[in-house]
Amino acid sequence: MRAHILTITLNPTVDFASTTEKFIPGDKLRCTEPHIDPGGGGINVARAIRLLGGQAVALVAIGGSTGAQLLQMLSLEGVATVAFQGPGETRQSISVIETASGQQLRFVMPGPSWREEDVARALASVDQATGDGTLVVLSGSQPPGVAKDFPSILAQHVVSRQARLIVDTSGPALHHLIDDPHGSVEVLRMDAVEGEELARAAHPRVEDTAAFAEGLVAKGVARNVIVARGADGSVLSNAEGSWHSVGAPVSVLSKVGAGDSFVGALTLALAEDRSYPEALRFGVAAASNAVMTEATRLCDRKTTDRLLRDCTLRKL
Repeated sequence: MRAHILTITLNPTVDFASTTEKFIPGDKLRCTEPHIDPGGGGINVARAIRLLGGQAVALVAIGGSTGAQLLQMLSLEGVATVAFQGPGETRQSISVIETASGQQLRFVMPGPSWREEDVARALASVDQATGDGTLVVLSGSQPPGVAKDFPSILAQHVVSRQARLIVDTSGPALHHLIDDPHGSVEVLRMDAVEGEELARAAHPRVEDTAAFAEGLVAKGVARNVIVARGADGSVLSNAEGSWHSVGAPVSVLSKVGAGDSFVGALTLALAEDRSYPEALRFGVAAASNAVMTEATRLCDRKTTDRLLRDCTLRKL
């Protein structure tokens, strides 16, 4: 039975992606017509799920005319939304590729500052949209003003409604989850750099990453911990062991959207009652698909299924 999926985006953005011939400080850089997408971690996860043939509801904090534009774009893409009023104006972000070198600059705005009443409104919206068996995905940056313990508080709300929480976060929020575990998070995902920062040690081998992830599971941080190692795939650890999956060899155009595609595919696979190792492999295939695309484009089902055949999976 397919579970209901709800993604949460507290700090959404309208993403502008363009190119210019060469980065020259101080000069006016003439850019190509921008490609415009709705953005933010949870939004992109919901978009990826739709592109993979599933359906998710994107719960989004909205503000001002940019927020209205964002909702319209999501509607045109066929992504179902639950919008609640956020503070200020929804932010915009810009990425520009230098065609001469292929290098990319990404300008990410902070977004409006939140107050306690804004957080309370967000949690009330989550409660209303969450039911028994819902897979809730918290992905993306936290807005200024949101306390670092928000994922922990959210986890308590989600569990109280017999739902499961998947968290893909970073910075102080991630550190708080590690330092003060409550055992309420179903899946915690991070990248290798964040893992090494938390461990205060390098993880040159896959086995090092697995040992770190297994330690977090034993500590009660999350029932499943996933660490992304870039081109070296991803590692999953839970009470049953650890697995390593590596994607098919592909040409990389842009890494933007790879993480969100991974989380979207993983969540969809879990909603379809696939095992965690198989969900890991499907996520890796979707991430491999995403890096083949330009700008902020995500994965698609046909290409992901094709790449899945060449994705490896082994138990460590």
